[in-house]
Amino acid sequence: MSEIQTLAEELRGCLKKFPNFPLEGILFEDFLPIFADPKHFQKLIDAFKLHLGDRKIDYIVGLESRGFLFGPALALAVGAGFIPVRKPGKLPGPVYVAEFQKEYGSDKFEMQQGVVPKGANVVIVDDILATGGSATGAYELVEEKSGGKVVEFLFVMELDFLKGRDKLKAPVFTLLSGQPEKLGS
Repeated sequence: MSEIQTLAEELRGCLKKFPNFPLEGILFEDFLPIFADPKHFQKLIDAFKLHLGDRKIDYIVGLESRGFLFGPALALAVGAGFIPVRKPGKLPGPVYVAEFQKEYGSDKFEMQQGVVPKGANVVIVDDILATGGSATGAYELVEEKSGGKVVEFLFVMELDFLKGRDKLKAPVFTLLSGQPEKLGS
């Protein structure tokens, strides 16, 4: 077993499971307990840093809001800057806007203009990869509007059955994946 797999297994043991939340038949796996213990939080950052290796990363882009929980720590660990992608109306100054599709409608993300230089190597981070909508919006802000290069998407967890990774235009790494579609699956 690789060091990343060992860390992932340790972190999986921290998850709290809530059956039938927020709806009947859904198993909600809460990864927030990882942050309550500094040793586990460090293991999360170490696992992502090990995965990235010695690649040159200029910026970590974290998606609102849970990408903010570990994005800045990962940025420091790899010697990169951190850039937030936010919901509309939260950032000052001129912003780029990207509209994206979610499971039940659309939403928008914003990123300040001029924060990602053309050609900069960017890793986009978020907590969960589900349908891929929010990650697609962030990709548009970085690649298509700012001219940066999305090197990879990193997620803590993935709901494989929603096939969100199929929509993404850059490599995807998920630390903890494989949740069944329904309880009892």
